[in-house]
Amino acid sequence: MLKLASCLTVCGLTLSGCAGGSGRSAGLSHAPVLVKYGKLQVIGTHLCDGSGRPVQLRGMSTMGLQWMGEVVNDAAFAALAKDWKADVVRLAMYVGEGGYAVHPEIKETVWKGVDLAVKHGLYVIVDWHVLSPGNPNHDVYKGAQAFFDEASRRFAHLPNVMYEIMNEPNGDISWAQELKPYAEKMVATIRTNDPDNIILIGSGTWSQDVDEAAGNPVQGKNLMYTFHFYPGSHRQGLRDKVQTAIDRGAAVFCSEWGTTDYSGTGPLYLDEAEKWLAFLDQRQISWTNWSLCDKHEGSAALISPGDALRSGKKELIDRETLMVPEIMGPDGYPIWTPDELSPSGKFVREKIRAGAAGNSAKN
Repeated sequence: MLKLASCLTVCGLTLSGCAGGSGRSAGLSHAPVLVKYGKLQVIGTHLCDGSGRPVQLRGMSTMGLQWMGEVVNDAAFAALAKDWKADVVRLAMYVGEGGYAVHPEIKETVWKGVDLAVKHGLYVIVDWHVLSPGNPNHDVYKGAQAFFDEASRRFAHLPNVMYEIMNEPNGDISWAQELKPYAEKMVATIRTNDPDNIILIGSGTWSQDVDEAAGNPVQGKNLMYTFHFYPGSHRQGLRDKVQTAIDRGAAVFCSEWGTTDYSGTGPLYLDEAEKWLAFLDQRQISWTNWSLCDKHEGSAALISPGDALRSGKKELIDRETLMVPEIMGPDGYPIWTPDELSPSGKFVREKIRAGAAGNSAKN
């Protein structure tokens, strides 16, 4: 999917204002972590809790942190965990497109995000966001091994961290010749420091060739293969590929999906999204939705400042950003009000909350 941001003017503000110096706000990643399902593991084709029971995580992905890193804040993570009832947050650290390759300090925002996930009992995906260029072996991504060595040393003791080693490889690349060897190198690097936490592995054609990866898998434990969908663009054909991957013995994770077409913009396709979510629920496939931000695009979960102005919502017009919720809910924690949520955000919040209620009923 092409997610070229139109908000480059905030890039400098994001990098300087959100990293917060060292990004280690309170040393939270060294505190005890209380997460709903304990330390996750892969058994067969399922993501399972510490007792071996299959689980399904539901949550949100950030937008590119180089553009909209403001969302990595305590109030936002509290709202996700307590009001939305989310299980997981994905930290989308672009490498190209003005990301880590030219601003390596953006990793401090990732570290801060992990700290906040620890504080609020969320699982967290550290996403090495391969997109442009599409080959993870390109020189732009030459820092991958050092990054995952540092991340796995830092977070090996935490039960809530997952590593996504390549977001959406694309272009003229081969799973066998280029993507699998890259994945093997990153898995080996992480496993040197962190023997157990979940590793998420993308595939070609923007992580749609999950069936091909499953047919020639990387060896190791607690490995899962990611796929991404946008219901305006991806329908039964991709569901068939996902089912083939499962039939071949792979554990799969939908680490990104949106309510629009692959561009992230335009109208919502909620009827098709319902079909996808039913498919995921039936197979207990975990997911994170794109994206938790206030960008002016259909897939954004929050309304943009411009949308607030156009709708005449005067109380929101003077807000510099909606990514920091300012309203306290009746139970004493921050929330985003209905006026602050986009149509996509309202839909996805409802689905996350319904999933949490269903899980509680099963337990």
